[in-house]
Amino acid sequence: MCGIVGAVAQRDVAPILLEGLKRLEYRGYDSAGLAVISETDAITRHRALGKVRELEQILEQEPLPGKLGIAHTRWATHGEPSVRNAHPHVCKGRVALVHNGIIENHEALRQSQTQQGHSFSSDTDTEVIVHAIYNELEQGVDLLDAVRNTTRLLDGAYALGVINTADPGRLITTRHGSPLVIGLGIGENFIASDVFALLPVTQKFIFLEEGDIAELTRLGVNIYDKDGKRVERPIKESGLSADAVERGEFRHYMMKEIYEQPRAIADTLEGRITSTKVLPSSFGLGAEALLSEVKAVQIVACGTSYHAGLISRYWFESLTGLPCNVEVASEYRYRKHYVPKDCLFVTISQSGETADTLAALKLSKELGYAKSLSICNVPESSLVRESDLSLLTHAGPEIGVASTKAFTTQLVALLFLVSVLGRYNGMDEKAEAGRVEAMRSLPGKLESVLELDEEIKALAERFTDKNHALFLGRGDQYPVAMEGALKLKEISYIHAEAYPAGELKHGPLALIDNEMPVIAVAPNNQLVEKLKSNLEEVRARGGELFIFADERLEIESEPGVTVIKVPHSDGLIQPIVFTVPLQLLAYHVAVLKGTDVDQPRNLAKSVTVE
Repeated sequence: MCGIVGAVAQRDVAPILLEGLKRLEYRGYDSAGLAVISETDAITRHRALGKVRELEQILEQEPLPGKLGIAHTRWATHGEPSVRNAHPHVCKGRVALVHNGIIENHEALRQSQTQQGHSFSSDTDTEVIVHAIYNELEQGVDLLDAVRNTTRLLDGAYALGVINTADPGRLITTRHGSPLVIGLGIGENFIASDVFALLPVTQKFIFLEEGDIAELTRLGVNIYDKDGKRVERPIKESGLSADAVERGEFRHYMMKEIYEQPRAIADTLEGRITSTKVLPSSFGLGAEALLSEVKAVQIVACGTSYHAGLISRYWFESLTGLPCNVEVASEYRYRKHYVPKDCLFVTISQSGETADTLAALKLSKELGYAKSLSICNVPESSLVRESDLSLLTHAGPEIGVASTKAFTTQLVALLFLVSVLGRYNGMDEKAEAGRVEAMRSLPGKLESVLELDEEIKALAERFTDKNHALFLGRGDQYPVAMEGALKLKEISYIHAEAYPAGELKHGPLALIDNEMPVIAVAPNNQLVEKLKSNLEEVRARGGELFIFADERLEIESEPGVTVIKVPHSDGLIQPIVFTVPLQLLAYHVAVLKGTDVDQPRNLAKSVTVE
């Protein structure tokens, strides 16, 4: 959600902070701001509503020189998007801070602070934090202890960056429930919400643990755990380059990431499979002993990752014989549960920082699940660190809010888990070898699918005047249809819904007319004849059909029916293959409608608050 950048250096930090904010734009935001301690030890600040470029234009007119500073992109939770609600927040010209998270008891704190004489210049929950720190400083408390004491007053989630005019060479940071990373330089140190923000200035990072508090100066970093004990956290070196998150020849990050899928899947496969089987060691130390005892699977995820889980349920139950339940994390957290014996708790997340998924993982430990496994794209994320086992996808940085390569690599990772659990539950070696071969074919299959781009681009022109769309699928293609509908609504703002094709007569058929395009995914499998019958029901009511069909399927375009032939693939990998054309359709419709493809309105890439 919100993005944080901070720096203490021997040079002016405003350019570093601004570049960091640009690299955090993918997270989703509505305003941006920056504050530094000036040469006269005063806090100077600029804030702007809208994109980071608005803030950049202000800085071009009124630079903010200073060697210590913090910056922020805000995604509104408490208080409307506005300049007055933008971060950093300042108390009486003495202390400034940036905050990612939600303070649940802010109303009680606000009432108390108002009685103490504080006036509030924003509607945010964040402002109570800066006033509380100021109160501590007024009592003669050191800045580090002032921040520590303040966190004891807070209920909720937070990552903080704090500066004070009395400490012009010192930056204090802490985290609880929201991600934060420290970047290490030579004679300068940094903080940020994720490593992407800091790649131009460092590739050495420290990932703070829950409850850690740290002080940064130009010369070093001191870290203390939640009990106040001085600790050392490991230094990780990122393999990402500063240009790893650039668009290159592509107009949008989303299109770049769609085209990166063959390579991302090849990278995810690399080192995890032999010619005949998946290696259990891919899941971490001790995985073979743990996974061999699994007798049920519980998957919890949000958004696109939830759709990946829904697809895998078909695989788990048909190929391994194990019961598999899939649930949205925000729903899972708030009901009573039956925990099957020897049940593996699986979480799926691109960022590994999704608040509801992390909370569900924490709950699973209290409920007594056998073990936990995370499927994630970020090795240093909270989800990976807090799980017993993990399987990292190798999608690389995904900047577009609408997930593409993260989704397809998640599906590959789930296929790994299906194969390993299947081996322990009666799957014969020949069957597993066939499935490994199908996985190996995926990069080439997706390269062939991407050749449909121009055809799909032309097709997209027929959606520009539409306000609604219906997606249909059967079996494991129903979640694919759900994912296709999500992509279209996310970035083109067309209202789109997905239904199992067999449910047409149970309601959706009432919506069909010549203004309601119907998109169907039709692989060549055992359900295709039933799907054909469902499609005839649509045609009979004047609906316009767009069918993504396996090239071996005997179905052709005719008036009212447009067929896009998709390269044939093994049944196991068809959900992955058929996902890509739907991504391309959503992308081209959004471009034609002129929406913000990479940063759609009201959405954030990483949902780090409830």
